[in-house]
Order: sequence, then structure tokens, then C-alpha cells
Amino acid sequence: MNYTDRLRPDNKGLTTYLDELLGKNYQIPTFQRDVVWEEENVKKLWDSIYKFYPLGSILIWKTDLQLQNHRQVGGHIITDTNFSRTEYQYILDGQQRTTSLLTSLYGGSIEGRDGFNPTLFVDLTIPIDGDTDDESYKNRFLFWNEIEDRGGEIRQNIGKKKRFDEGLIVKLIDIKNNFGTVERSLVEHSNEEYKNYDHQVRVELRRLKAILDNYRVSFIEVKGIQVSEVCQIFERINQAGKPLNIFDIVVAKTFRPITKTDKGFYLREIIDNFRTTNKSQFLQISDFDYLQILAVLINRNISGNGVRNITDRYLNEIKTEQILTVWEDARTAILKAFDFFENHLHLKTPYLIPYRYFYFTIIAYFFRNENPNYDFIKKYFWFNTFHNDDLLSNTTQLFQDINFFDMEKQKQPYQFNRFLIDREKLRSASYSSKGRMSRAVLSLYASQQPKDWEHCDREVLVQNFFFSTDKPNLHHIFPTNSDYVLNNRHHNQIDSDSLMNIAYLTQITNLDITNRNPLEYIKDYDKPEFEAIMATHLLPKEILDWARADSMPDNALDIFIDKRVDMIIENLKQKLQISNFDVIDSKEQL
Repeated sequence: MNYTDRLRPDNKGLTTYLDELLGKNYQIPTFQRDVVWEEENVKKLWDSIYKFYPLGSILIWKTDLQLQNHRQVGGHIITDTNFSRTEYQYILDGQQRTTSLLTSLYGGSIEGRDGFNPTLFVDLTIPIDGDTDDESYKNRFLFWNEIEDRGGEIRQNIGKKKRFDEGLIVKLIDIKNNFGTVERSLVEHSNEEYKNYDHQVRVELRRLKAILDNYRVSFIEVKGIQVSEVCQIFERINQAGKPLNIFDIVVAKTFRPITKTDKGFYLREIIDNFRTTNKSQFLQISDFDYLQILAVLINRNISGNGVRNITDRYLNEIKTEQILTVWEDARTAILKAFDFFENHLHLKTPYLIPYRYFYFTIIAYFFRNENPNYDFIKKYFWFNTFHNDDLLSNTTQLFQDINFFDMEKQKQPYQFNRFLIDREKLRSASYSSKGRMSRAVLSLYASQQPKDWEHCDREVLVQNFFFSTDKPNLHHIFPTNSDYVLNNRHHNQIDSDSLMNIAYLTQITNLDITNRNPLEYIKDYDKPEFEAIMATHLLPKEILDWARADSMPDNALDIFIDKRVDMIIENLKQKLQISNFDVIDSKEQL
């Protein structure tokens, strides 16, 4: 297919398009969600038609793919349960306009507005006030709730109800389908003036009939394109700027309706139900994460699968049967991986996971693995988390790591490569919701199960991060606005915002400390238990010694941070237990 065939403009009569929609010639895929139906917008839409203004093109995707689609639009059935064709026409852009036009003419129902009648009426007595008139449409086009006066109870509607009874306010659909009847009612009206062919009301009626008969809707048809291209097209032309995720496409593509012989398949429902398995925050990872997890498992466990990577191009190749083949074992593997993060590493939130690729590698390891080696997984996690190089930044490394896991899974010999860590990267690590090193340091602190300073038997719940700007539960050992930090900036080279100056505390304890100097507030917590819990925060003992001596050097912040870097490196050595563990300091090299 050449490029000229991929994109083709077309147009159809307004009512022809709607009739073909009711004739099930167009489908609306389920990724077209969240129709917002508002009376004012519907009236403006018809005002544009009334003035023969363009509405903007309806974008149609022609393809042989059968996607899950909405069975109803505005209460009208537009597809059959067993609908099958050699070519399908999906509305990629224009659902809002289509729903408004369809319900305006043919009535129906609007979701969330029980009892509301969306059928549109037109008042033939409202003249247009010049070429730039932008107000008369509000009174020209009416809904029944603007006409019905409930026997005079709604005073503002009495006049309109009278005109309706006299045949001066009529349904748009009656002008289309019963023009002769509507016109006859005017000719036979008690007001003799309406017998005049050129009376304004008669002219208005003929104008509306001509509009309904002659207004044409523009279409742009795209054909011969990949699903990944559909995602880009949808995002670029979608007026709300809402991106179309490949997950939506795969959901639609893998959908199977429930029949007498088939239980059906709906991926969105499967994932949403799985999220309710327990209250773990990890279960709330994105749809895209779940889709890529499935892609990895299909890639590794189904021969000839066609899913050679986790990019959109290959996610599009996922088949219903493939998901069904791996799903039950995938559930178990996912839950084991999330349990590992929460209860072995003590990371209670996905916001502390440095690489989202950890989901894929570790879940692949747990998949159909009866004897997982938890010490091995921990070593793998910390090795990648703190390594000086970004080891899990691409899919090539992802699949290499899965192969590495397979060696342990199959009890074959394996060896970790050289581990390299830079002291300066630790010193300069700062709070960031997207920074890998930020998450690495915070996850290490969390893994120590830190205890509260005031109530030493109380564990700080390390799970509320990156949700707000006040960095909940995070406390600066040397508060950034304390007198010491403000008065000794020229003595310390390291920024007090370094994560080496951060500890997890309960909010109550944090508020008690506020911006006081360490020498002052540390004394409040100096008790036998406090020295013991300092290790759970990886805090050097020097800070306690200075408080007890009621004195600390001008460069105490630099000393403290370097001592804490020492403790973190020593902690990692204990976790990794590998001989090729190397430390550099890029600051000294500079």
C-alpha cells in the first residue's frame, strides 16, 4: 500500500452518517471513553451546522483487526455480540460529536442523567440576528426540560410550551422524517399568517430541512497503519490531549465477548480485579507495567510468540491465548515479587523502587520457580540499585538480567560482575521522585526498618513518598534553616539538602525538632535505646558524641556526611558479599 492510500478524505451527509452508525457500519473502540455530554455544547454543535460551519473531521481507522468496542452509543445499539467483518471502521476521533448528533435526532439515554431526554427541538420563531449572531442558538435549540411547564408550574417555560402545542417548536427529527406533516400543521394553524409561503416561520422550516438534507460531515480515513501509529495519531488529534496507551489497544484487541461456549476475555477487568487481591500499594502499578510484565513472561515461556520486546511495536503482538497461558502462574509470580519488595526488602511503596525494570526481571525469576533464592535476589537488587552505572536503563540489559536469573533458577554457576560505587554520587544525592540514586538511598534507609527517636520501639512507616512537596516523614539531621547550617555555610562544602543528611522519622517527632540545632535536639533523645537505634538509620555515632560534648566543629556537616557515606558503603558490602567491590571518589579525582 502506498502513502496516498493510507490517508483519504471523504464526506457524507449528516443523516446518512448517523443512519450508517445505527446500521452497525461504524464501531467505537473502548479506549474511546469519558464522553462528556453537556446541553450547551450540543446546542453550539447544532448552531455550527445551522450556519453551515465545518465541524472538524471525523477520523476513521479502517483495519481488519477486531477490537473490543462499545455496544451502545447514547443508548443505541451499534454493534452485535457476534459482529464479524473482513474490514472494520473505528471512530478514532469524533465520538463526542457523534454521540451528540445521534441523541439529538434519535433520542436515547445519557449516562449519569437518568430520566433526561436528549432529543433536540427547534423553535421556528427565533430569527437569526445577522452573520455574527452568537446568542440566538440558545433559544432556537431546546431540550424538553426547557419546554415542559408542568401545567404552568414552571413559569419560564409557559410560553415555549404554548408554542410547542401550536406546532412552532418541533423535533429536529420530525423535520427530517415528517416535513410534510410539520408544514401542514403550520398551513392549518389558527394564525392565518402562516399560510403565507414566505412567512419567516415557513422560511425557517425550509431552511432547517435543507440543512438536514445537505449538510455533509467530513471524514479522514486512515488505513494500513500499525497499532503503535494509531496511538500516536490518537494523541496528536485528541483535543483533550489525552494520550492513548497501548494497553487500551491491547485490551480492545484481545477482548472476547461472553457466549454460550466461551467465558469471554476482558484484560482490563482481569487487571482491575487483580488489584483488589490485597491492600499492597504495589498492586496499583500502572496498566502499562502489567502489560510489559505479561510481555516478558510470554516472551520467555511461549515459543513462536512474536513478542520479542516490550516496546509498543511488540506489545501489539500479544494474543488472548498467550495471556491465558501465563496468567495464573503470572499472578503467583507477581504476588511473590511484591511480597519480596514489601516484606524482605521492607519497601512498602513502589515509589521507592529505583528501576521499574525490577518488576520484570524479578517476576520472571519467580515465574514457575518452586525454590527461589531470596539471598540471591536481594544481592541482585542492591547490586543494580547502587552500581555507579545505570545497569537497567534499556531492554538489552533487561533480557541479559533475565538470562542471569535463569542461570540461578536452573542452578547453573553464575557470578556477579565488578561492583563500582562513587562516594561523590552518594554525597550529592538529593530528593527526587524520578532520580535513581534518590530512590536508591531512600530504599536503603527504608530497608533498615528505622525506629522512631521518641518512641524507640516504634517503627517508622516508610511508605508515604513523592505525593506532596513537604517530603513527609523525611527529617534533616542538620536542619537546612538551623542556626548551625546558616552560620557555617562557608565551612562546609556539602549541601545540607543531601540525602546523606536525611533520616526517616514520624511526623510528630519531626515537628518537635523543627529547625533546632543538632546539639540541642539530639540531647532530647539521648537515652540508652537511642544509641542502639542509630544503626537502623545508618547514623554515625559522631553526632551523638558532639551533642554529649555540647560542641561540634565548624565543618561538622561535611564530617557527618562522609561518615555516613562510610556506613552506607559498609552496609552494601555486607549485603553483596562479593570480592570485586570497588569504591571511587570522583570528587577527589577532580
